[in-house]
Amino acid sequence: MSSVKIELRPDQIEKIHSFCDEFNNEPGELINVLHRSQGEFGYLPAEVQEVIAEKMKMPVAKVYGVVTFYSFFTMIPKGEFPISICTGTACYVRGAENVLAEFKKQLDIQVGETSPDGKFSLSCLRCVGACGLAPVVQVGDKTYGRVAPDDVKGIIEEYKS
Repeated sequence: MSSVKIELRPDQIEKIHSFCDEFNNEPGELINVLHRSQGEFGYLPAEVQEVIAEKMKMPVAKVYGVVTFYSFFTMIPKGEFPISICTGTACYVRGAENVLAEFKKQLDIQVGETSPDGKFSLSCLRCVGACGLAPVVQVGDKTYGRVAPDDVKGIIEEYKS
């Protein structure tokens, strides 16, 4: 996935600065600042990370290290309908890999990518705490249980229109 250079507007830079100020530019509050920034922008492109690093007086590499360490943070914009397949033990044992393979095939994207139309993005997560419904798929805030590969096309169709 090639990274697209984005140009931050002055009001966006000011917003990032306000998040940093809200946490007194304390290095120990970096995760909170990143969380607020991702909430605002939907993801954390390099340009946002650079503004945070400069404002909080820390190396960009440290910010990048935190962003890439925690799976909650993403440097790629999510789709309008983010799809997450649980690959925790119960879901995995009950066929989550086959469900994931079917989503990849139907959407023609890999895990971590967003469809060209911006509608769908695909990710895996560890456990949603619904092991009795394994395998589990989440689309946005909606959870689907006991998903089989044959169900994938129907799930995608729900969000296409």
